[in-house]
Amino acid sequence: MRTRSLKERFYHAAGFEVLAILTVAPLAAWIMEKPLFQMGALAIMLSTVAMLWNMFYNTGFDRIWPPQKTRGLGLRAIHALGFEGGFIVIGLPIAAWMLKITLLEAFMLEVAFFLFFLPYTMAYNWMWDKLRQRWLTQKSCQA
Repeated sequence: MRTRSLKERFYHAAGFEVLAILTVAPLAAWIMEKPLFQMGALAIMLSTVAMLWNMFYNTGFDRIWPPQKTRGLGLRAIHALGFEGGFIVIGLPIAAWMLKITLLEAFMLEVAFFLFFLPYTMAYNWMWDKLRQRWLTQKSCQA
């Protein structure tokens, strides 16, 4: 069974988070009428925590559903729901603390993030799977 290396996991998580920060921070600052710096700081903090959660969560996911098995859109939906649901629990107190808002306001913010990140997570991982398969096929053809 070929598992993902730590290096691949890092590239997967870093790519996910960089693209997310560049998208979410300006959008959230505009919607919440908060300074870009404050939303950017929150985005970076949540991104750092999410990267660690991503690596932990995906290691477990790969053990349950190894990368060699086909991963269709339905499985990616389950994967994304599990990841985002777990991250809401982790991110809620961080958002409330950093923005100095109530837990209810932080929950509403987390729901908005969830509505963005659920399709984003599905699309990013689906594309990663497709690109990874191409890369592995090319690598085996060259060998």
